[in-house]
Amino acid sequence: MNNKKTTHPLLTQAIRPLPDALAQRYGAWYQGAFQDAKADYQHLADFGQQPQAIVISCCDSRVNAVSLLGGKPGDFFSHRNIANLVPPFQENGAYHGTAAAIEYAIAHLRVAQIIIIGHSGCGGIKAAYAIHSGNNAGGDSGGDSGGIDEASFLHKWLQIIKPAYENALKSGDDTTRIHALEKSSILHSLNNLLGYPFVAEAVKAGRLSLHALWHDIATGQLYAYDSAAGEFVAVAV
Repeated sequence: MNNKKTTHPLLTQAIRPLPDALAQRYGAWYQGAFQDAKADYQHLADFGQQPQAIVISCCDSRVNAVSLLGGKPGDFFSHRNIANLVPPFQENGAYHGTAAAIEYAIAHLRVAQIIIIGHSGCGGIKAAYAIHSGNNAGGDSGGDSGGIDEASFLHKWLQIIKPAYENALKSGDDTTRIHALEKSSILHSLNNLLGYPFVAEAVKAGRLSLHALWHDIATGQLYAYDSAAGEFVAVAV
């Protein structure tokens, strides 16, 4: 068997210098925020990270979950994926980026909290709704939903939401149901988390707590799931 590593013929063509606008942003950060907290960064470099929680949030460019929680460098171990999902526990030889991040946070960093943050207007949730409601055909709206190839990575990933879709509100219009799915999918992911042996063990031992949050982008309001009330309740400000 030939195990010789090959370089993709487009690699050299693909790599380009950092755009000036981004280089300027870096420069502003380095001269400003970094210099103001230089001692803190040196401490993190010398002693490593000891985050209090892992935050699982969406890739959506409008959502910065760490900023929402007032995080500073070193506060939160952060993982982002489409629609802030946690897949069910599986033992196989496939690549599992989300599972690996959770395992590292619990088994190695020993965080005390797992926080999942969903948000309003989530494109991944809209796409999942289109798929599972049978309305996936045709064009999309701003790349958010519809027309997703069944052979695509995205279509496969959004199968994780199917049980949450089936348990979402059955009444109301599409907007109401999508809004419900944004929240029910978070609870579904928390349920999936408890299928990971190292998560369940830490919860049983009292070392770990799970938290479900939903963020309204337009109003800035954050909602936390209240188990006793059975609903997401606005976080007091």
